[in-house]
Amino acid sequence: KIKKKNLYKSNFNIVVHESNLPKGRGFSPMTWQILEGKNKIPIVLFQADLKIDTGKILLRDIIKLRGDELCYEWRKIQGIKTIDLCLQFTKNMKTIVGVKQKKLKATYYSRRTQNDSIIDINKSIKEQFNLLRVVDNKNYPAFFKYKNNIYRLKIEKI
Repeated sequence: KIKKKNLYKSNFNIVVHESNLPKGRGFSPMTWQILEGKNKIPIVLFQADLKIDTGKILLRDIIKLRGDELCYEWRKIQGIKTIDLCLQFTKNMKTIVGVKQKKLKATYYSRRTQNDSIIDINKSIKEQFNLLRVVDNKNYPAFFKYKNNIYRLKIEKI
């Protein structure tokens, strides 16, 4: 969230967000959509506003995934697309006109925590593959509880 006094220091305060705003406001939208099974993730560049994720949309695009990318892979794709949108904006900022977000009911993603990386030992790996795709082996590793113990899982392509 940007304070009002800071918001007005610049002509443009742009934010990149991976959702089809106003749907998917909030935290970790890319992660939540991968967990939902989506492989086409909307990404927008918008003008920051006093309220979170409510500003005018400046550019839209799509991040396309195959469905097997692990965290470090899809984050790289996300980063490249973010840079592309920012470069498009800087090259064309004089002609880009912001569009108000549609008056649809907004939805919000919550902040992810370590507990969002828990594996259900009664489900198959296939059923939980998207969860394994979004875990960060270092900061938010997958884990499960069994017989009063906690076990950490690490996923990597070989």
